[in-house]
Amino acid sequence: MHRDRGNHRVDGTNRKATIYDIARLSGASPSTVSAALGGKWKARRISETTVNTIRLIAEQQGYSPNLQARGLRQARSGLVGMIIAFHDNRFFSSLSQNFEAQARQRGLVPVIASSLRDPVEELRILETLISYAVDFVFIAGATDPDAITAACKAANMRHVFVDLPGSGAPSVTSDNYGGAAALTRVLLTGLPHGARPHFIGGCASDQATSRRIAAFRAETQTAGFSLSDDQIITCGYAPGSARRAVAALMDRCDGLPEALFINSLTVLEGLLGHFTTLPDAATEHTRFGCYDYDPFAAFLRFPVHMVRQNAAELIVKAYDLIDKPSRQVVEVPPDLIPPRTIFSSPFSEQG
Repeated sequence: MHRDRGNHRVDGTNRKATIYDIARLSGASPSTVSAALGGKWKARRISETTVNTIRLIAEQQGYSPNLQARGLRQARSGLVGMIIAFHDNRFFSSLSQNFEAQARQRGLVPVIASSLRDPVEELRILETLISYAVDFVFIAGATDPDAITAACKAANMRHVFVDLPGSGAPSVTSDNYGGAAALTRVLLTGLPHGARPHFIGGCASDQATSRRIAAFRAETQTAGFSLSDDQIITCGYAPGSARRAVAALMDRCDGLPEALFINSLTVLEGLLGHFTTLPDAATEHTRFGCYDYDPFAAFLRFPVHMVRQNAAELIVKAYDLIDKPSRQVVEVPPDLIPPRTIFSSPFSEQG
């Protein structure tokens, strides 16, 4: 039986080709591929040879940009899209909940999908949203903002980055430096001379973590505490990685440090997984701070200072920027939540 060329994929699957596939096969960047396929290659000064190579590979892979959706950009579908990293993360779920609420207030229908921090899946979701002619897209926690912007510009799609910024579109982020500085000061207050506070979690390459580490370093050194590279543990965000990292830290230091800055709820989840195997006394002499918020932390056997990112304000600011063709970055101050405190969200009384 004859099969369409688009099904004869070099990876042996029937999955629809994405810009990332074309980039991998051509050796070009995703943004270059998007410009070549979207007709923006001359403005980008991309060689015609490169463009022809990319277009040939795209044809062989059965890839074509959605020209129908591009032609509908002047019309309003009433659909608005949001791509988030995860659904089961309280911060991202708060972002999606507020995005949906704001959309409905504006008479719009929200469409929300998670990328699982996979850049290929992120772009595939974006292409699907474009094919449905959504009016605009919010991208929360983007893994490859340059590729996102290239694809959106090729389709004349309005977009805003939330949480992690992108250089090609408006962005709304938490004030990660200010929030981390406030949390670090609280953790260091009253610590004995010679204490060695530690930072754990996240990836040094992402903008949010790098800003938090910078604040942690500055506040620790200003307070007169020594800080070496082994006190910054960027083990990622996965609970399993965090659990192994804190176990290794405790083996190395013969217990927990006097203060521990925890870079996300998922990292805290991993630490708690290890702490459940320890006696209560193991956590008695450590101050804990988490750059994220969950009300259930108020019931932990040890107090935890928390930073609550203002998801509602982040989304409001993002909606304010969607009609402004700029590269502006807006920072929203987070809230420092004391231990044993339950914060009431805008949705606390609903349901």
